[in-house]
Amino acid sequence: MEAVQAQGHEKYKHLIERAVKAGPVTVAVAHPCDAVSLEGAVEAARMKLIHPILVGPQARIRDIAADQRLDISGFRIVDAEHSHESADKAVEVVRKGEAEALMKGSLHTDELMGAVVSRAAGLRTARRISHCFVMDVPGHAHPLIITDAAVNIAPTLEEKVDIVQNAIDLALALGAEEPRVAILSAMETVNPKVPSTIDAAALCKMADRGQIVGGVLDGPLALDNAISLEAASVKKIVSPVAGRANILVVPDLEAGNMLAKSLSFLAGADCAGIVLGARVPIILTSRADSLVTRYASCAVAALVAAARRASAAVAPV
Repeated sequence: MEAVQAQGHEKYKHLIERAVKAGPVTVAVAHPCDAVSLEGAVEAARMKLIHPILVGPQARIRDIAADQRLDISGFRIVDAEHSHESADKAVEVVRKGEAEALMKGSLHTDELMGAVVSRAAGLRTARRISHCFVMDVPGHAHPLIITDAAVNIAPTLEEKVDIVQNAIDLALALGAEEPRVAILSAMETVNPKVPSTIDAAALCKMADRGQIVGGVLDGPLALDNAISLEAASVKKIVSPVAGRANILVVPDLEAGNMLAKSLSFLAGADCAGIVLGARVPIILTSRADSLVTRYASCAVAALVAAARRASAAVAPV
């Protein structure tokens, strides 16, 4: 845990500690064919967060490991000729039940997600696939989930139902006692001229009717009165979510991307990333991610996998 402690990311440190206690999750790592992605997998394994299955050109992976002095002797390698085949074979490993999570290596996100959403041989479920950032924001008491900032470009109301449910399920897996979901817009009143406010109102009523479960929803809310009790008080907004949200649902990908990057580059936040709604959690990392962010992404996936295991164990036969 030395690297995490040195960085002082208390919220990520807590997630990582919980994931280590839950035990490592077996992860199919698609095309770890550069130093950064291979080192991330090896170090996550060293911290007992994951047990990686490396999927890609075997000779190339071994050469990188030798060059970077990384010990991969204990890891299974599934040989693949190129990145597309790496994605397909990594998904196949998951479909066979040999891995509980999928991790992006040095291939393009589109290549990996193309294999995931394949109707013939992918990992689709009835749930819409969506992305969540788990943000460690300095000065903010708890991890902040932002969705969707990476997969769904302009989600419909129907798609937002799954996006919200995926985020609630994630918050519960991460140990949140009460997922508090703010449906964001530019204002906190319903305005027929602003479609995101109509969607927000509909989502809240759907939660009232049990179409979304496990969390408390409110919206539309502007960002300030979603996370600031003072701002909510000034606007005279009384709700269990206003000022205390731990999930922020954005209107579209552009808004989510700008929000997440603003927090990263202006507030010094770190953002672990995970894709939900498929058969297994999918770890999406960027080459620009720090090691602690990579650890946190693996920890999030491990906790999601552990929650699914626990849920399956108590499910009626």
